[in-house]
Amino acid sequence: MTEPNGPADPGHVRDARVSYDAIAEEYARRVPDGLGHRPLDRALLTGFAELVRERGTEPVADVGSGPGHVTARLHDLGVPVFGVDVSPRMVALARRTHPRLRFHVGSMESLALPDATLGGLLCLHSVIHVPDERLPVLFGEFRRVLVPGGHLLLGFRTGDGEEERLTERFGHPVSLPCFWRGPDAVTARLAGAGLEVRARVTREPEGEETRGRAFLLVRRPEGAGRGAAAR
Repeated sequence: MTEPNGPADPGHVRDARVSYDAIAEEYARRVPDGLGHRPLDRALLTGFAELVRERGTEPVADVGSGPGHVTARLHDLGVPVFGVDVSPRMVALARRTHPRLRFHVGSMESLALPDATLGGLLCLHSVIHVPDERLPVLFGEFRRVLVPGGHLLLGFRTGDGEEERLTERFGHPVSLPCFWRGPDAVTARLAGAGLEVRARVTREPEGEETRGRAFLLVRRPEGAGRGAAAR
């Protein structure tokens, strides 16, 4: 895996890197395990792991892996997994906390992997920082690196197409774009990239959450062409 390209990266990627670098330590303290008190979310991850194991032995990439806690959960479920995050400080934290696992600095929009390498992709809530015009690039990249028949578990906070820029998080100044979408809009973008949604789960906010959550189980079809998205 290669380091991100810095100034060559799109603006939203640079914003995410700088912002998550700024809050990495506090984020890891405040969010020690993003699935810890959410049994439905954990059940979906377990089902995803089972599908990946049944499919073959190819590895899984957890993109937007943050401190690495969900990556470690997948590893404990018997999945050969590694993490990718745009924030070098998040990657350093993940390596320190989970030294038995591999974590790399990189952008999920441009993964340094050969075509058809991964048996699965996990992307929980990182897509909220990607603007609409970049979704074809992102989902085209996901399709490129998945093996035919490989699965993606995509999770995101829901909305009706609103855009927001966070300027503060955990007491730190940030400049973090957020895009709130419904599952229908995301499903249409996935279809345009040649990926098929096999299952959809939505739930209402829990605890301190202010938005609902959507999870899409997505599959790269067997033996299909490259799809509509172009890199």
